[in-house]
Amino acid sequence: MSEIKKTQAPYAVPSRADIARSVATSTAVETGQSSAKIEASLEEKRKRFAHLRLAV
Repeated sequence: MSEIKKTQAPYAVPSRADIARSVATSTAVETGQSSAKIEASLEEKRKRFAHLRLAV
């Protein structure tokens, strides 16, 4: 048998803004709302609850 070595392809880690934009755009498509409005809402909530952390 020949051994095939697997190499991991490097990828760029998306920023928090990229993730928020992706979520807002997806939600906007599903709900018919403005993606800018949803993105602003996500940002406001993130700032409002910044002191809370998720359990690991």
